[in-house]
Amino acid sequence: MSALTLFTEDLEETKRFYREVFGLPVTYEDDASAVFTFGNTLINLLRTTAAPGLIRPADVAGPDTGVRMQLTLPVDDVDAMCEVLAERGVTLLNGPVDRPWGIRTASFRDPGGHIREIAR
Repeated sequence: MSALTLFTEDLEETKRFYREVFGLPVTYEDDASAVFTFGNTLINLLRTTAAPGLIRPADVAGPDTGVRMQLTLPVDDVDAMCEVLAERGVTLLNGPVDRPWGIRTASFRDPGGHIREIAR
């Protein structure tokens, strides 16, 4: 996978979140989008008002209609990363928790409503 496009109602707040929480610089931006690079994957934050041009005839779902995706980011120490996230103002949805399938995880939401999981 080379890129993920995430729709957001508040581009400025979501862009700030990615810069401050993940410590990433903006790779590209214009009035409707901001792109960040996670390893070999581009994360494109796109204003929901610009999304229909990409996905028509499909509709853009609102952030309050339910979660349909979770992106997992590997970390060396879930508990230590949870402390860093808390220092950066992130509220966890759950975790840290040991899962029955043998990994430790914690999850949180970005301002666009997208769920991120950190795992070890």
